[in-house]
Amino acid sequence: MTVTAVIPARFASSRFPGKPLALISGKPMIQHVVERCHESKSFERVIVATDDERIATAVRGFGGETMMTSPTCASGTDRVAEVAQALKLPAEAVVVNVQGDEPALHPQALWALGQVFSNDAVSMATLVRPLRDEERSNPNVVKAVLDEQGRALYFSRADLPFQRDAGPGIQRLGHVGIYGYRVKTLQQLATLKPTALEQTESLEQLRALGHGIAIHCVLTKHDSAAVDRPEDVPLAEAALSGLPKTYPP
Repeated sequence: MTVTAVIPARFASSRFPGKPLALISGKPMIQHVVERCHESKSFERVIVATDDERIATAVRGFGGETMMTSPTCASGTDRVAEVAQALKLPAEAVVVNVQGDEPALHPQALWALGQVFSNDAVSMATLVRPLRDEERSNPNVVKAVLDEQGRALYFSRADLPFQRDAGPGIQRLGHVGIYGYRVKTLQQLATLKPTALEQTESLEQLRALGHGIAIHCVLTKHDSAAVDRPEDVPLAEAALSGLPKTYPP
């Protein structure tokens, strides 16, 4: 099974311009993401997909692989699909879309996501983690509700599921926004129109569910420390200090 990691990275960001090149513990953030991918020992290739030469130059500077993509890509998924097409990957190959603002992703979580595709029935997968009580009312933390086979029923910024009566508790789950796809599924997604639910929640993964694409959810105990704003950098640096250097640790 061929698994390729593609890291979409763009320079423009309303909340944090130049985010991929922001220094975190002395290295550009994009370098940390590339290193986490290599440490997971899960990928044949790790490619940074960008439309900005400043990012490409930085990636080449630390020995990473980069590919220039169209500046008209509307989303990271479109950028990843463009790379898969350029590489002429076979339909059953697996591509993992690793967010470029997740410098402290645990290598084990990346490994687990790649491994789920050893099941030929899995065409798209993502990560979920236990939700903390204080996150339930936070719309910036996306919640996931699964069926009995571990497939996503819905993702929402709201506190789901609603517990009407006292009774057995359930494990509430938060979503970690890393996705794996078979190439044929990725290319299908790139052609689909946004759905009303996707636009209402502002959650791109609802496009897949809305068009009948099953998303298998892999439970990880590891949280992430996404960097959305400059003030998130110290939190990411703290999370980095607890990561193993290789997987298995």
